[in-house]
Amino acid sequence: MRRLLCQFFVMTLLSVGGMLQTGLYAQDANWVPLFDGKTLDGWEKIQGGRGESTWVVTDGAMQGSGAASMLVSTKGPFKNFRYRAEVKISDKGNSGLYFRTTRRPGFADGYEAQIDSTHTDPIRTGSLYGMCHVYKRLVEPDTWFTYEIEVKDDVWRGREMTRIKITVNGDELYEYLDFAKTFKEGHFAFQHHDPGSRVAIRKVEVMELGETAKKK
Repeated sequence: MRRLLCQFFVMTLLSVGGMLQTGLYAQDANWVPLFDGKTLDGWEKIQGGRGESTWVVTDGAMQGSGAASMLVSTKGPFKNFRYRAEVKISDKGNSGLYFRTTRRPGFADGYEAQIDSTHTDPIRTGSLYGMCHVYKRLVEPDTWFTYEIEVKDDVWRGREMTRIKITVNGDELYEYLDFAKTFKEGHFAFQHHDPGSRVAIRKVEVMELGETAKKK
């Protein structure tokens, strides 16, 4: 039932997405940058597969290529927050924006917001991987887009859960209620999926949120 509800909300919100504001986001004093635009200070590569991956800063963006790996923020852990970045994925590329992940993550550690426009994996950008999937292409490859995630522990009808809102280019796609509270808190990371992928990330920012008020 939860999966069916997820798909209903995704389809409904995508149908009205053009009514919402789109475009790159403006600066706000409450947002804290996690990437300085010049160096990989505050980030660490965690090699995942055979071969070597490469993460460099070029033209103000962190760029990943080569073998599978994760680039994890050394700051944290974080629990309740808004988190956003500008991202670009190559044609046939695959990546992921991870949150509440471990300090040395593998691909199965933490929540993953999928980054995928044309990869053979049909689960596209906007998906909460393994939980709520979007199969419509929302973003063209080699095109910058904004990804924003809001995460809050909360109570709904007497049941504890984690609320996860997914927004792409200013369009809020859905809110996923994770009653399993699968991942409690953690770090942020970006996935480099395979040698055929190239991902670029810039303007990575977080805004911590206070403890959520209890709902009736």
